[in-house]
Amino acid sequence: MDGLLIDSEPLWHVAEVEIFGALGVPLQRTETRSTKGMFVQEVTRYWFERFPWQGPSTDEVAETILTRVAELVEDQGTPAPGAREVVAAMAERGPVALASSTPYALIDVVLTKIELSGAFKVICSAEDEAYGKPHPAVFLAAARALGQSPDRCVVFEDSPAGVLAAKAASMRCVAVPEPAERSTPQIQIADLVVSSLDVLDLVELDQLLASVP
Repeated sequence: MDGLLIDSEPLWHVAEVEIFGALGVPLQRTETRSTKGMFVQEVTRYWFERFPWQGPSTDEVAETILTRVAELVEDQGTPAPGAREVVAAMAERGPVALASSTPYALIDVVLTKIELSGAFKVICSAEDEAYGKPHPAVFLAAARALGQSPDRCVVFEDSPAGVLAAKAASMRCVAVPEPAERSTPQIQIADLVVSSLDVLDLVELDQLLASVP
């Protein structure tokens, strides 16, 4: 969802720079998010291990970040180009699930904002899992909820960690990365790499789907 259906990665980064910065974690506004794709509690633990702070717990900081991101989504969030069209195109081809590292409360905020509430047969969050991406748990949970074998699923992902999770789940993967991440080895293991959802070639997509057993 984040970074794929909605251009929310900059919003997450703004929230993290603000909140971690106040705790003494030296994040820079010009950096890309090294924790992209991770569950928010994993993000707070990641930075606490590197720059321990006094005061709020990592879980409390995670809740503060989620609240701030929700505010930013409400104020600035817009659907990614082609997002609604691709979701509709996939729904014509089979059942569609949303599998995200984002907690359910924020998923609801985002889907309402970009007018995709009700578009998915199944919604799964990594908050139900022991591990976030690149662990495949959330994708495997989505496959179970759809009643599908993992090798019959195709994942759309924007992050290197998400592509690794998709392939670890034995799923096909369409990667829609940021330009700076396109050449990374993790992105290159995807079955199809495109620059944006609005330039996805449905013929290529159907060829990929046809390769699913």
